[in-house]
Amino acid sequence: MKLSNLFKIAWKAILRNKLRAFLTMLGIIIGVASVIAMTAIGEGSKRSISSQLSSMGSNMINIRPTSNVNVSGGARIGASGLQSLKTTDIEAIIKGAPDVSYVSPAVQTNGQSINGSNNWPTQLQGVNADYFKIRDWNLSEGAFFTAKDVVASNKVCLIGQTILSNLFPGGDDPIGKVIRFNKIPMTIIGVLETKGANTFGQDQDDIIIAPFNTVQRRFLGIDYVQTIYASSTSESTSSQASDEISQILRKQHHLSADGSNDDFSVRTQAELIATMSSTSQLLTVLLSAIAGISLLVGGIGIMNIMYVSVTERTKEIGLRMSIGARGKDILFQFLIEAIMISVSGGVIGVILGISVTKMVTAFLGWPTFITESSIILSFFVCAITGVFFGYYPALKASKLDPIEALRYE
Repeated sequence: MKLSNLFKIAWKAILRNKLRAFLTMLGIIIGVASVIAMTAIGEGSKRSISSQLSSMGSNMINIRPTSNVNVSGGARIGASGLQSLKTTDIEAIIKGAPDVSYVSPAVQTNGQSINGSNNWPTQLQGVNADYFKIRDWNLSEGAFFTAKDVVASNKVCLIGQTILSNLFPGGDDPIGKVIRFNKIPMTIIGVLETKGANTFGQDQDDIIIAPFNTVQRRFLGIDYVQTIYASSTSESTSSQASDEISQILRKQHHLSADGSNDDFSVRTQAELIATMSSTSQLLTVLLSAIAGISLLVGGIGIMNIMYVSVTERTKEIGLRMSIGARGKDILFQFLIEAIMISVSGGVIGVILGISVTKMVTAFLGWPTFITESSIILSFFVCAITGVFFGYYPALKASKLDPIEALRYE
């Protein structure tokens, strides 16, 4: 029998029981739609995380003190109280790390910023001029402070967009205006471009940035560095730059070369992106696996309905065999019917999955990204499901005795 005729017979059989066929497809539809939606949400989340971390500076390296050093009595010092990083470490990194392009110390404190009758609780960060190149941060107006401002501990600052909107709600030009932070006056010389929220939901525009020495001496009264930010010469040299920094700091702090007693940690953006993406990918796989259970349920539904169909059409099968239909013709007839039910459900499922994904983005604002591979995989799984769960009922139909089939009531 021609393959085209088998398709026609299968299609007519499906149309004879439209509601039953649709209910059979429902498990496949839900499974495919769920897999596509979950994959799109997971991929969108991964791309969003990568984009946001890259916006912080794709080559950025973070050096922080750690609490791995024991003091008397075996107690560990909290990270906030560590003083292991010094300005001399920065000088050593600049001189001894060829794969490092920029280095900036950083200290910070929280307090109240005030302009006239307007005030806003925020964070004051002290850095040097290289920090803005490391973070790839530009100005919307004004100018950056210079190395001379850092050395002279000048009371100048740059403000983020959140500070601008809260301290200057009337839209006044802030350049040249004097604001106070914890009662100490500072002159605004620039306004930073919008950065938005970071991966962890923190508002990056809610910040005042001033020269490092100004914050360290005038606001905090300390002689150590809380954090060191560095930038590798390129993304490909981040790992080498990280190793160079580690070796230099071990030498500076007289630590063992194997890193067993390091009093600092070095983290690159590439490591952070890989960690966050790996976590997101794991959740995506888990959610997709759970959604895939619907495909299994749908496959069982196809097998069940094909058994019912074989039973209902036993006389039809006997009649076809009696006029010359071979066993393989009957096998292909029911197998094609099962595949058509599965693939039709897959098509509807793909359309539904894409629609749900668009609705999630539109109404919930979640980042999503539909990949071609998820759609292709869905069709492939649907076809395999139809073959796998439709084969045994079809095989049973092909092995019926035509005489016994014709006698079946």
